[in-house]
Amino acid sequence: MRQYQLGLYEKSMPKDLSWQEKLQAAKAAGFDYVEMSIDETDEKLQRLDMDEAEKAAILRAIRDTGIPFGSICLSGHRKYPMGDPDPQKQARSMEIMEKAVKLAADLGIRTIQLAGYDVYYESGSEKTRTDFAKNLVTASQMAARGGVQLGFETMETPFMDTVEKAMHYVELVQSPYLGVYPDSGNLTNASLLYGKGVSEDMETGRGHIVAVHLKETVPGKYREIPFGTGHVDFAAVAKKAWELGARRFVGEFWYKEGSDWKHELAFANDFLRKYLDAAAE
Repeated sequence: MRQYQLGLYEKSMPKDLSWQEKLQAAKAAGFDYVEMSIDETDEKLQRLDMDEAEKAAILRAIRDTGIPFGSICLSGHRKYPMGDPDPQKQARSMEIMEKAVKLAADLGIRTIQLAGYDVYYESGSEKTRTDFAKNLVTASQMAARGGVQLGFETMETPFMDTVEKAMHYVELVQSPYLGVYPDSGNLTNASLLYGKGVSEDMETGRGHIVAVHLKETVPGKYREIPFGTGHVDFAAVAKKAWELGARRFVGEFWYKEGSDWKHELAFANDFLRKYLDAAAE
């Protein structure tokens, strides 16, 4: 048995697959779990209100396939951020947070990845940052009550594009239920902006790395770059993450219409495990 787990980002598969089909496809490709997506679309946000029958169907799919949903990528806060200047959107943000924690607890999901934005579509200010920090304290208390770990994704905007910036809020809140969930691709692009190496930046999160997103990027572009065609040093990221105690990783990439997606899943699993296995030696 390997000493780590490698999950698969849900959006790497066709969205019309059933829960069971997604879990089975991930298992067939060699992954250990699936990271559920709850993004800003109404379709995905509705998952927060799924009824008991649908939750039961997910739990049956987990039991039947032997592979779980191990984490949630909660990017719905991009549309409803915790620092939004609109009080109604702020309230919606916290409602999303509370429902996401409950859903995770009900499904046995251990980790929720948070989007590191005070705001996204608006301009940030001292007030948006203050409100973000205030609501983050409440979010961490929700997570503590549910026994669910929160981890900031390092994003593609200057507000939180490094582990060091994420750690500012982790240290501010001081909760064992709030950590950092670095994204290898976003960190690599940030290293070009700030001249600080990825491993050096990751070191600032020592003791607080929840899991790691393994994603490929090229300078200035943050998504939909095939593994092995970008500039991310996966060997260095895996080695540093392992040194910092990370044992859960997720391959993040996207399904493209008409692609041989099952082959791409298998390729991604083999590609990423090569670096993770080397780091674990």
